[in-house]
Amino acid sequence: MSENLPEGAASLPLKHESGVLHVCGEAAYIDDLPEPAGLVHVVPGLSTRAHARVVRLSLDAVRAAPDVLRVITAADIPGENDVSATGIHDECLLATDEVMYCGQPLFAVVARTRAAARRAVRLAEVEYEDLPAVLTIDQARAAGGDLVWRSLTMRRGEAEAALPASPHRRSGAVRMGGQEHFYLEGQAALAVPGEAQEMRVWSSTQHPTETQAMICHVLGISAACVTVEVRRMGGGFGGKETQANPPACLAALAAVLTGYPAKIRLDRDDDMMMTGKRHDFLVDYDVGFDGDGVISGVSMTLAARCGWSADLSGPVTDRALFHADNAYFYPHVVLRSEPLRTHTQSNTAYRGFGGPQGIVAAERVIEEIAFATGLDPLDVRLRNAYVSGSDRSLTPYHMEVEDSISRELMTQLAQDCSYRERRQEIRGFNRDHPWVRRGIALTPVKFGISFTATHYNQAGALVHIYTDGSVQVNHGGTEMGQGLHTKMVQVVMRALGLPEERVLITATNTGKVPNTSATAASSGADLNGMAVLDAVKKIRNRLTAFVAQKHGVPQAEVAFGPQGVRVGSEILAFTDVVKAAYLARISLSSSGFYKTPKIHWDPATGRGRPFFYFAYGAACSEVAIDLLTGEMRTERVDILHDAGQSLNPAIDLGQVEGAFVQGVGWLTMEELVWDDAGRLRTHAPSTYKIPGCSDRPRIFNVGLADQGENREETIFRSKAVGEPPFVHGVSVLCAVSDALASLDDYRSCPPLDAPATAEMILRTAYEMKRRNKSLSGN
Repeated sequence: MSENLPEGAASLPLKHESGVLHVCGEAAYIDDLPEPAGLVHVVPGLSTRAHARVVRLSLDAVRAAPDVLRVITAADIPGENDVSATGIHDECLLATDEVMYCGQPLFAVVARTRAAARRAVRLAEVEYEDLPAVLTIDQARAAGGDLVWRSLTMRRGEAEAALPASPHRRSGAVRMGGQEHFYLEGQAALAVPGEAQEMRVWSSTQHPTETQAMICHVLGISAACVTVEVRRMGGGFGGKETQANPPACLAALAAVLTGYPAKIRLDRDDDMMMTGKRHDFLVDYDVGFDGDGVISGVSMTLAARCGWSADLSGPVTDRALFHADNAYFYPHVVLRSEPLRTHTQSNTAYRGFGGPQGIVAAERVIEEIAFATGLDPLDVRLRNAYVSGSDRSLTPYHMEVEDSISRELMTQLAQDCSYRERRQEIRGFNRDHPWVRRGIALTPVKFGISFTATHYNQAGALVHIYTDGSVQVNHGGTEMGQGLHTKMVQVVMRALGLPEERVLITATNTGKVPNTSATAASSGADLNGMAVLDAVKKIRNRLTAFVAQKHGVPQAEVAFGPQGVRVGSEILAFTDVVKAAYLARISLSSSGFYKTPKIHWDPATGRGRPFFYFAYGAACSEVAIDLLTGEMRTERVDILHDAGQSLNPAIDLGQVEGAFVQGVGWLTMEELVWDDAGRLRTHAPSTYKIPGCSDRPRIFNVGLADQGENREETIFRSKAVGEPPFVHGVSVLCAVSDALASLDDYRSCPPLDAPATAEMILRTAYEMKRRNKSLSGN
């Protein structure tokens, strides 16, 4: 195929469209944009209580501070004081008489300089009457289990009967902590008022249309008045799907109230204090199985700390259920979500969107079976994997798994990385080394691709061809470093046979493509690629008909390729064809649209086909732990990931590598800590640890699986590569568990929670040694 495509076209490794700008420091983010005349700066004032009644709020000293132009409170909002992403009106922009978490915005200062606003915001006098605060999952349950969203139950078969009838049974619980997004560019927005009610907003948001809608709600104006633009973000990871809305609303509100352009750029500490994180989970599980390790029944309750408002917690906890099977068939199963309200930041979307938490629970169940039976965990995984076209292919939500390749990928990776030989070597090493223990694990991933909110599975695009033969592309997706814009350029290059320099991507803009979906759920390339292709095909079809008629040949003899436009036996320059079409009054512009087929989902019954297809992969990780310090080191990682017919192998490999490291960070070192007063103590780079260069595996082998194209009709038969590879980090957690299991001679499943920090490893090691003494009778 590649010899018939222009260099860098879809399925070839074109460099990132902004790569050179990134390296040179010329890529513009919100804070790099030229500042309009009269620009004012906005800084929010945050609460210092987790749950309290506001008895008195005195802002006189704030208003009197130098260079302060305005202090904004909820009373100044002309529209609705609401930024609820789900429309249930449970999330105010500015608190009034009650604060629900430490870090909630109470007011905002508008000043001539950012420094002046930051100084003034500290002068506020606030008196609180403290109210009972619920901070953890356990506290929320003890207080009655108030939910931010409805609970969901998925059921197939009769788990209640299957579990007690099983030859073997294990139950337990596993905890997973949250995770800070830690994007390089913090939350930021620039709002410029226009004539009448017009407002133009540059925002670092993954969901421009939702940001547009929220600004309209707060200002009390129509969507036609507000244009939101995003050229690029300095990272998002889900943290800018809904959490970008309040800063954008505050900037727009300040612009309206002062008449000046207004900018907000949250300080890193304020950003971490204000915004939601990945949900931490507590999963209670019960599994029945036979002596061969084959599962007969599973019951799980997945409880999440959701924070003070719903945000996206409902869909997140739903997706945790969708992925609580990972790649495994459960003959009888019942899964229930528990989205609990707490007086902490309202947790939100994060790469994987609840799926990784469900998958950790699934892998803990596999480990329980393996240690109970003495089987290799890989054999347990292979024996329980979905088998398409059999009676072991129906998910807990009654969707048929038609494309399962988990067994094939695990088997191939085990062979390629010599898993079984290394496992035996590690067992021998652990017998001879009392203070350093090694572990190894090979885990799969099956990740559903599509928004579970069906209406989000749509996208639009706008493509213009100019008379000089250049093409301008606009679509509804946003670029946050993941290479989406690059892939969209490649779609046009392939469809028209053009070189890279003839195709320009422009900023995502609600005035060009309206009613867009969030760039999330790993669907950016799937949705927008098909929308771009639809627009290009419309123009290409017009050109084809025009050229065929003009030259007297059948349309079937007109083809666009790298050499030009082939018309019968003649080759015409693309530019000449475009110029001729313009003179003949042929439209060279078109919008495009796409909606994902086949999908449907009914949360009332817990049944449907929420996903268009599944992305697969497998990872094998080897670790070493120091039993004196709890230090863990990742020695080697081998990953085989399924990207279908990759749109860009270089970008996709980078996505797999980055996602894996981020997943390992979540599960081994990134720890969020709140004190008893509900204050986030890990609110800066000095107290919150993310993976660094030295945390990468010493040996890191990553490859894209040669499994052919996607069986479903996606853009050029590719598969999504945003969230699925994040799950490969689970293999490191399982490898740590394997190393700790050596302390009681692999007779029981280590009670290892995440993150597996040095402290957690030492605590678990102590418990395993205690068990060993008990089992040995010492």
